[in-house]
Amino acid sequence: MAADEKAQAKTEQVKGKVKETIGRATGNERMEAEGRAEQSKGDLRQAKENTKDAFRR
Repeated sequence: MAADEKAQAKTEQVKGKVKETIGRATGNERMEAEGRAEQSKGDLRQAKENTKDAFRR
């Protein structure tokens, strides 16, 4: 289960980075902001998983 969550976090981070880059390249501020938000969501999910791992040890 944790591996799935970690993979999902990484996917969100990558998708967010792509959206942000495309938004910046096209001048689409909304897409750029959505990308940053998606990256943050992935970062939070990854932090949650890292915290859970720390308590499992």
